[in-house]
Amino acid sequence: MKIISPRAHGYLDFLTVIIFLLAPVLLNLSQVPAILAYGLAFVHLAVTLSSGFPVSTIRIIPFTLQGWIERVVGPVLIAVPFILGFTEEVIARNFYIVMGIIIIAVGLLTDYQGKNRSY
Repeated sequence: MKIISPRAHGYLDFLTVIIFLLAPVLLNLSQVPAILAYGLAFVHLAVTLSSGFPVSTIRIIPFTLQGWIERVVGPVLIAVPFILGFTEEVIARNFYIVMGIIIIAVGLLTDYQGKNRSY
């Protein structure tokens, strides 16, 4: 069941950017998880602003392609603490695992073919 519209997905994307920007300070992340969070905030914002849905500005990435990007990003975020070696930093590890699960869930619930997408 696809209960998240393209417009709502866009708002959730902006919320995701804010979460990644605030996480290093609020969660007191060490250097690698913090730098990664800031980088992900920037990349997520760039993709959000350039995707084909109502809250974007540039619209060069089809909204369906954004869906495929998120299908990759979610599982990668879950794996990142293990790949980059910060599994012992419990808060950072759990943050990335939870964010990965949330991105997967939002992706599964989003109507990427919705009528209020731009293309």
